[in-house]
Amino acid sequence: MAQFGNVSADQLMAGTSVLSRPADEFDNDPSVEAMWAIKAFEHAEIYFNILCSVDPKLLRLTPHDDQIYKTFRETFPNLKVDVINEEELKSEDGKIMWRPFCDNFKNVVEDYSFGTLLRLNCKEDYTESNSILTTRIQFYAIELARNREGDNDGIREKFKPKKISNNENKS
Repeated sequence: MAQFGNVSADQLMAGTSVLSRPADEFDNDPSVEAMWAIKAFEHAEIYFNILCSVDPKLLRLTPHDDQIYKTFRETFPNLKVDVINEEELKSEDGKIMWRPFCDNFKNVVEDYSFGTLLRLNCKEDYTESNSILTTRIQFYAIELARNREGDNDGIREKFKPKKISNNENKS
């Protein structure tokens, strides 16, 4: 049976419906934390695969992309998005700035506050050193800016699958 940390595949499957319940129903349950981490990783993996396959400027992340991007750039006109400074998101001052932005989307974007992995440097893949946990709406805002402003343009070329040459096939 497959194991993910201390959680079995059966426990993960049983727990997927639990994740839709309000967070205040849970204490610090390690199995729930593991399920959240796996769900965040799966979301990151899917997003990165799409990003590597499609022109980022054509990518729609939500039905509310225009509103999210407009509000983001009005609220954070000078925030550098190609390489994120984690302090700008997670410091006390950062949280004070981000909280009203996030709350704007509470009844607009489904799962706006779910934990979601964000790449710190948009030119790189998701790795332990290049990923932080943010809210889903922060992820959308920053990735929409990266896509629209051209910061994610080089990803497809850098991470496209390598083709095997005819010489390599003749081994």
